[in-house]
Amino acid sequence: MALDGAHLTMAQMSAVFRGTSGPVALSESAAADMTRTRDGALASLTEGQRVYGWNQALGPLKNKALTDAEQVEFQKHILRSHAAGTGPELSTGVARLALVLRANAMARGHMGVRPETVRRMLALVNAGVTPVMPAIGSLGTGDLQPMAAAGLVLTGDGATARLGGGEPGPAGDVLARAGLPRTFELQAGEALPLISGSGVLTARYVASVLRSEAFLDQFGGAFALFMEATRAEAGSLDARTHAERRIPAEEHEAGVLRALTQGSQWMTEQGRTQYGETTPRIQDAVSVRSTPHIAGTLRQTLAEAVAIIEREANSSTSNPLVFERPDGSREFVMGGNYDDAQIGHAIDTLNAQVTDVAVLSHELSARLIAAKWSYGLPDNLAGPPVGLNSGMVQAQTVAAALVPEMQVRAVPAGVLSRPEKFGQEDHNTMAMASERNLDDNLERAEIILAVHFLLAAQGIDAARPQMGGLALGKRTAELHARFRQHIPELGEDRWMTPDVDEAVHLVTHEHLRTDPQPATHTQSLPHPR
Repeated sequence: MALDGAHLTMAQMSAVFRGTSGPVALSESAAADMTRTRDGALASLTEGQRVYGWNQALGPLKNKALTDAEQVEFQKHILRSHAAGTGPELSTGVARLALVLRANAMARGHMGVRPETVRRMLALVNAGVTPVMPAIGSLGTGDLQPMAAAGLVLTGDGATARLGGGEPGPAGDVLARAGLPRTFELQAGEALPLISGSGVLTARYVASVLRSEAFLDQFGGAFALFMEATRAEAGSLDARTHAERRIPAEEHEAGVLRALTQGSQWMTEQGRTQYGETTPRIQDAVSVRSTPHIAGTLRQTLAEAVAIIEREANSSTSNPLVFERPDGSREFVMGGNYDDAQIGHAIDTLNAQVTDVAVLSHELSARLIAAKWSYGLPDNLAGPPVGLNSGMVQAQTVAAALVPEMQVRAVPAGVLSRPEKFGQEDHNTMAMASERNLDDNLERAEIILAVHFLLAAQGIDAARPQMGGLALGKRTAELHARFRQHIPELGEDRWMTPDVDEAVHLVTHEHLRTDPQPATHTQSLPHPR
């Protein structure tokens, strides 16, 4: 993978995050552009231009001039003072991808950074050295705190790092064990481009999008099991209905569900009659009929997220930037390209829609434990004798307990700006708060979905004795059997925590993903017509 600042793809970012990308290098053409830009930037300083972060201090101290002798020393002070984060450590995948994203942004040749600095960053990635980055401290207006910690590792000036999956240790020692020089000196103007951008936020967004895709793919399977257990009306999946709504992602979700339930004899008038329903179903509840619309909305947002990520990854996200004048010389331009408003609001939207699908999953689970709402399944999905056995009602309550927590954390942090740093940073995107909320909610959503699987599988087992020889759909039967390889049917009441924990494990490790159609990845979806 050769970085040139313009062609990094979501697939490549996913591979870097997962540690499967292989070596990453700086392209020779990008290195040449960076060198020309650096030379022009230094010439501009010699001509007397005063520049933020180069020969002027930072933030509220921006009017403080730096002498030529102070400029290299200032790079150390930037990293030391800004590496003030705390809290849990970001994953090694996020830390690794953040370095690659920042290197790619520098490779565009508008930040005035030397190629040697990018090569040092990529040397860490290729050697398996990942900085320990704290999760708390960033406002989302640049990656100041976490990337400053990465900068200290890069230079060997304090901070901690990991080699492979090993324990964290002092950066210099870890670098030495990896066969890299213990120290590296940043030159004038190189610390600010390292920390003033969106590498960490984008890396976390990539991780959340991948996790959201897995959640949504598995939700489709859980919903298909629900439809089988309740002998649902298949008409709500009719392709003609969804074509008339003209939302490609919704049509996609309906198609996935049709493929999952294809061949079901339970989801028919014959199946409903076999179970004992004496009146026509007419139509199911809103939660059932509108699932393709709700899931499709999330699918579309995930497709849009890929476009946002790829644009962000191949942009000059820093301040200041260096541009060529018509005469071939270079000049610095101060601006706000570090701002992460678009990503922050996109994360808030993704969080809201993940929450909506999780709430839907909880509502479907609630239908399964009520005989009136499930068209005759045993109350609580209890084994006989019902009453002596209490069944799964408390497992369903686990999901219910998480719903209000998700709803509170789905409030968009992007509208909660507050002025900081003497009013110099008087608007902040709070995008990192948005991302932390999304991460928290994805964890809760996966638990809610695990409960949904647990109850839907039990619903099928509870209904089966009355269904005679009628068959489930081929794919739903396969998914149900896969789930039962790990968690047995509930007969007499037993300790439920192990069942819930195992179901959560299956979801978080993506063991319940299905791929009933040849193209289900969000990148394959067409734009809305």
